[in-house]
Amino acid sequence: VQLQASGGGLVQAGDSLKLSCAASGRTISTYVLGWFRQAPGKEREFVAGISRSGGSTDYADSVKGRFTIDRNNAKNTVYLQMNSLKPEDTAVYYCAAEFGTAVVRPIYEYEYWGKGTKVTVSS
Repeated sequence: VQLQASGGGLVQAGDSLKLSCAASGRTISTYVLGWFRQAPGKEREFVAGISRSGGSTDYADSVKGRFTIDRNNAKNTVYLQMNSLKPEDTAVYYCAAEFGTAVVRPIYEYEYWGKGTKVTVSS
């Protein structure tokens, strides 16, 4: 499966942004999907994950209550709604897919990765 993230940009603190990740090649309904981010000089980290049906989600503590992950299997797309953005949310955001059943956090669990989309939050 090929993944392509989009929707990044430059926003101010407190603004909202919605990222999309479109899949091609295979239906995403058989994959757990995740969003990760990598800030300059830092390691890539888990942000949010969603189960195949969308019935189970998981969030990093740093984004819980502000970010929402959602998926539309019919459109082969996963989304990340980001509200109340903070300067520390500045990073390149990546979507990833894992051929499993449960939402997991470790990067090595995800087999497929898209190119990232850059999000910059100014103070």
